[in-house]
Amino acid sequence: MQKLVLASNNAGKVKEFQALLAPLNFQVIPQGELGIPAAQEPYHTFVENALAKARHASSASGLPALADDSGICVHALDGRPGVLSARYAGEPANDAANNQKLISELAAKADRGAHYVCALVFVASPHDPEPLIVQCRWYGQIVADPKGNNGFGYDPYFFLPELKLTAAQLDPEHKNLISHRGLALRELIDQLQSRA
Repeated sequence: MQKLVLASNNAGKVKEFQALLAPLNFQVIPQGELGIPAAQEPYHTFVENALAKARHASSASGLPALADDSGICVHALDGRPGVLSARYAGEPANDAANNQKLISELAAKADRGAHYVCALVFVASPHDPEPLIVQCRWYGQIVADPKGNNGFGYDPYFFLPELKLTAAQLDPEHKNLISHRGLALRELIDQLQSRA
């Protein structure tokens, strides 16, 4: 198996990526297991931050690397929280505080449209001139009353009109089929298979 560094220590992401990349003969190793600290994320776009994280992990390990940067963009807030989704209410990162801030800012807004974004970047080496880059969206609406116990982040407030459920009401397998991250990972796998 070819080793691949994942520029994340999120246990849920690690498990998901390991399962989906195993058929391609990749052994996914979280960067923390190699003593690699988190990269800086100074950019204003998901793609730039994901690329910075992937290059950082590859440079520190000497291995191919995969990174994602994701968040939620709310239409009435000009795309905020965007790349600041995890720390929207400030440090330390706190889902409840982030959601409270978002709902408060949307209180007087009629447009409740929003979409999750996931940017995935794969680099074969630190200076790979042709990184594989995929960006996918998942559309829904923000509701004032949370529902569901699955998922994380903004999921209890992210309502999917066609399903009449929030993302937090979906079982994990269903969510992975239709979510921004699930779509992006399947598209990236297609690109990796065609590159091999």
